[in-house]
Amino acid sequence: MITKEQLHSEIDNLSDEYNDELYSVIKSFAAVRGNGRKPSFMSKLKSIKIDAPEDFAANLELYMNGEKRVEPHLR
Repeated sequence: MITKEQLHSEIDNLSDEYNDELYSVIKSFAAVRGNGRKPSFMSKLKSIKIDAPEDFAANLELYMNGEKRVEPHLR
C-alpha cells in the first residue's frame, strides 16, 4: 500500500509548473471518492428520485390503495 509519505515524495519530485494540474486532479479525485465518511441519512434521502405523476404527493393515499392508477400512455 502506498503511504502519504510516498505520495508527498512523488509530488516533491515534480516541477512546480504542474502544481495547478495536479491540484485539479486531486480535487476531482476527492470529490468522486468523498471524504471517507458514510453519507448521511438525509443526503441519501435527497438522492432519491421518484418517477410519478404530478399529483402523486397530493393523492398518495388514492394511488396506494388503488383508487387512482397511473396510465402509461398519459406519462
